[in-house]
Amino acid sequence: MAMKDLLVEDFQDAVGELLVRHKSILDLLSKYQESTARVNRAIVKAVTTCGCIEIDAKKQNIPPDATLSELAELMDTHLKGHLCDDCRDIIEKEMGNNIFYLANICNTLGLNMYDILIKEKEELDTLGYFNMK
Repeated sequence: MAMKDLLVEDFQDAVGELLVRHKSILDLLSKYQESTARVNRAIVKAVTTCGCIEIDAKKQNIPPDATLSELAELMDTHLKGHLCDDCRDIIEKEMGNNIFYLANICNTLGLNMYDILIKEKEELDTLGYFNMK
């Protein structure tokens, strides 16, 4: 078993052992949704409260003759600046909580996170640019 495989499985097992409350799939789904909202809020606060990053959103300017391989270079993230250490720590914590609840949902449904990652990676490798997510 590869080190990456062990890391994901060890994490998923640890999460399963530590979940005491919110065992119901309904609780897990609502906690996962709440944790996603907290990730979003932490990013918004990096813009509106801290100001370490800015959002400069406008229509994506894609020339009509652009090729599919050029598309990735032409698309803009609309972000300006870089996360400060404090905002990075908060966002990482919220993303960690989000992954915690995702792992619990996987456990409850009998899914293996590592297998899901492998399948997604295989799909990306197979479809490449045609994946278009």
